[in-house]
Amino acid sequence: MNQGKFLLLITSVSALGGLLFGYDTGVINGAQFYLTKYFDLDATMQGFVVGSALIGCFVGAILAGPLSIKIGRKHSLIISAILFTISAWGSGLPSFLPESVSLLVFFRLIGGLGIGVASMNAPMYIAEIAPASKRGNLVTYYQLAVVIGFFIVFLATYFIGSNLTEAQNLQFGWRRMFWSELIPSLSFLLLLFLVPKSPRWLALKGKKEESLEVLVKIHGEANAELESQEIQDSLKSKKETSNINYFKKGVLIIIVIGSILSILQQFTGINAVLYYGSDIFEKALGFGKEDILLQQVLLAFINLVFTFIAMATVDKFGRKPLIYIGSLGMIIGFLLLGVTLQQQSIGFLSLLGVLIFIGAFAMSMGPVVWVLLSEMFPNRIRSVAMSVAVAAQWAANYVVTQTFPMVTESEMNNNSFWNGSLPYFIFIGFIIFIMLFTYKFIPETKGKSLEELEGIWEK
Repeated sequence: MNQGKFLLLITSVSALGGLLFGYDTGVINGAQFYLTKYFDLDATMQGFVVGSALIGCFVGAILAGPLSIKIGRKHSLIISAILFTISAWGSGLPSFLPESVSLLVFFRLIGGLGIGVASMNAPMYIAEIAPASKRGNLVTYYQLAVVIGFFIVFLATYFIGSNLTEAQNLQFGWRRMFWSELIPSLSFLLLLFLVPKSPRWLALKGKKEESLEVLVKIHGEANAELESQEIQDSLKSKKETSNINYFKKGVLIIIVIGSILSILQQFTGINAVLYYGSDIFEKALGFGKEDILLQQVLLAFINLVFTFIAMATVDKFGRKPLIYIGSLGMIIGFLLLGVTLQQQSIGFLSLLGVLIFIGAFAMSMGPVVWVLLSEMFPNRIRSVAMSVAVAAQWAANYVVTQTFPMVTESEMNNNSFWNGSLPYFIFIGFIIFIMLFTYKFIPETKGKSLEELEGIWEK
């Protein structure tokens, strides 16, 4: 197998961690519509059940840093695949297990641990094996896998749900939706044994020869020697990872900037739309129950198409221009949705607003944030810094997921002025802040090696 095909293979396999992330996120969207009624959950409890996995994501992301340092990116991903599999099986509450919301939440937490570990390790692993000229494109494979996961799970839940009556969906359809995740989770687990260890992790562990062997397989002998030397020079010029003071001003600033960017990805409102899309389509936009799952497939399709646009342009236009363009699109989308809700003129423009928002996010903050997080941190602090940034993202995701149904059903949101539009205008405010923050604090990282990028923060 030539180097290009080998690089594509291991990128695709590691990106399956993103597919499981997307699948797990999407499956709760389809399932929660029925399990909420099955367990008769109020808005607060609904938010807790949907957001419970995010608590696991937060903990998993924190553990992912030291885990990645200790056992490496590859073995961390294997652990995440095992956690995904346990969660997919248990969330359906097999007949021999007691039917309880607490047990469902327990298995969702386990799945969250898997997502937290994978969401930190998968894009970082891809960035560490990719050549600088292709890194942006290859890291977006992770986000592509996320949205493919969304698309597949929406097709799966639509297929499951549309072939059952509402009573059957309430009784066991949502269980089958969770169990459908067993197929990709087991596939991910088996395929991970085909990928090599990260060459940069091997170098950090002093395994120079093994690191060089992996680089040769990926980049060819001439390029491998050059890249190996860059890695060694970078490590020699810095203190050992174990002796780093993460609260030192220069180090802390990098971690804080990355964490804020990571948090802002969630404050766009993306997961409010993805997790509660079925509720938005039914309650806010007035679609009938029979149309809800089909609308979700349309949403996932738009997400997928615009992610391909990001993949084709991230190494051509750069990271920051995509954030600006996408942010403007997200504002337009939520303005259309918000104004039509506020004016009680719900219809085609409302749906168009949702789809414009999804498309704009998919070509900007969705993939670009993962690209930036995987490449902006210096080698010596990458594992811990990315762990903190990803944990912060999951904490923000939980806040949005927990509060969105509460704000949606609040008296203020449903008064004669807002008419259900308040959450979307709040999200618009955050998106405007994203543009300002990106302009002020985020460097352009296009076309630079991971070692070259260390110099940006030292200027």
